[in-house]
Amino acid sequence: MSEPSIFTRILQGEIPGEIVAQNEHVFVLRDIAPQAPVHLLVIPKTQRYRDVAELAAGDPALLAEVVAMAGRVAAEHADGDYRLIFNTGAGAGQTVFHVHAHVLAGGLEEKRLVG
Repeated sequence: MSEPSIFTRILQGEIPGEIVAQNEHVFVLRDIAPQAPVHLLVIPKTQRYRDVAELAAGDPALLAEVVAMAGRVAAEHADGDYRLIFNTGAGAGQTVFHVHAHVLAGGLEEKRLVG
């Protein structure tokens, strides 16, 4: 068994983190280094999947739950308009290899990506 990820350790109360929502399978944290006025992380409670590609292949229903939770917290913490970002691999900026989605909202007008 691998070491618990930082997200698992936060979920278990070993280290501090602000959990803003959760259900049986997914929890949501405020990012400690926000890149937007609203920057939340939606995280499966299992650390079985390292990235979104593994999650999609291994448990599409859980991936759907992550996406649905992202929409719910964006509606609650922002105006419902948001970016949903999954970093996959170190070269793409992934630093915690426990799949998680970034929900970014508010103040993004200046930082739009084309495409």
